[in-house]
Amino acid sequence: MLRADDMGENKAEASRAKVGEVYRSDSRRVFATLVRLLGDLDLAEDALHNAFAAALEQWPKKGVPTNPTAWLVSAGRFKAIDAMRRRARFDAALGELADRLDYEAGDPALADEDGEDVEDDRLRLIFTCCHPALAPEGQTALTLREVCGLTTEDVARAFLVPASTLAQRIVRAKAKIREANIPYRVPPREELPERLEGVLRVVYLVFNEGYSASAGDSLTRPDLSGEAIRLGRLLVALLPEPEAIGLLALMLLQDSRRGARTSPAGDLIPLEEQDRSLWDGRRMAEGTALVRRALSSGRFGPYTLQAAIAAVHAQAPGVAATDWSQIVDLYDLLLQVVPSPVIELNRAVAVAMRDGPEAGLVLVEGILDRGELGGYHLAHAARADLCRRLGRTAEARASYERALGLARQEPERRFLARRLADLPH
Repeated sequence: MLRADDMGENKAEASRAKVGEVYRSDSRRVFATLVRLLGDLDLAEDALHNAFAAALEQWPKKGVPTNPTAWLVSAGRFKAIDAMRRRARFDAALGELADRLDYEAGDPALADEDGEDVEDDRLRLIFTCCHPALAPEGQTALTLREVCGLTTEDVARAFLVPASTLAQRIVRAKAKIREANIPYRVPPREELPERLEGVLRVVYLVFNEGYSASAGDSLTRPDLSGEAIRLGRLLVALLPEPEAIGLLALMLLQDSRRGARTSPAGDLIPLEEQDRSLWDGRRMAEGTALVRRALSSGRFGPYTLQAAIAAVHAQAPGVAATDWSQIVDLYDLLLQVVPSPVIELNRAVAVAMRDGPEAGLVLVEGILDRGELGGYHLAHAARADLCRRLGRTAEARASYERALGLARQEPERRFLARRLADLPH
């Protein structure tokens, strides 16, 4: 039989475990609300840690509160007010701020303006971190650090920069928010389309760095693409705009192929050689359903069109059975929305699959002749592949060598080197 003190210790241990569980599931929600209430990212970060420290001390003694998230927000805010009061003797402005926060803490109407809930605070934080006044690299770093909760070291490692460099980007971004008085709010409806575009761009940049790393020893970084998908789900839940839905669909469909894109040794496997039984059927089904939902709105844009292209690939049992005509048509629509030489290149590859390598090569060479993609290794790799298929070995070799000289990612470099070595002499 358990003694009373054993039962008490078990209850306390369960309470401590609950603190850890709530930290993993809700800490960024609590943080987002503290940002709104305190008006400063650093103050909110300190308040968050102090709130969880208080929970570790009090929940084992008094039990887990009915609403842990609300308890943590309240504890964090009062801890911040106390800290400001202690520091007010050195900075009078902090005393005034503490008085204002204390007043608002006692007024339910001010504490929860317009009755908006915690999830709205997370949306506010995303738009603040992706504000156009911030440098693009600062937007990305701040989003991963503050919205996703990754450590500075994790973000630096993901983007192959020193932690000190990444930390400076975050410090500069926070300083810009303070100096420019950037508000913690969701933009008004008339500004939303333009501002949402910036948010989606940051999320997709994070995903792309995870899906196909720009440099380094690995083709993919699943932790980074996973964070982007998590952000995409959050955006769709909070702001179900068609392009947010389209972006989530695109990320899910592309990520569904991750398990087939590399060999056990980490070597790149091109689309035509992938074992499609390794594609994630659940993610393909979810992505395809989201594409249909976005298209049905009639207000879709480039992310939805790219997702539609990925869905055509997902529906085909193999490369030969792919509806390349539909893919070319979708690229034509995409080029009308966002003219881009990279999209032109992708369309040219699809034309080569539909009409033969000669037709594709004419288009690829036309793009390269304009000079816009002269430093893009995939453009030279595409030309090399088409020349190889046409038996133009010398030209294929020259293009493979050019692509190899430009590639920075080791799995791609190994793939190009193998293709080069396999050419007949």
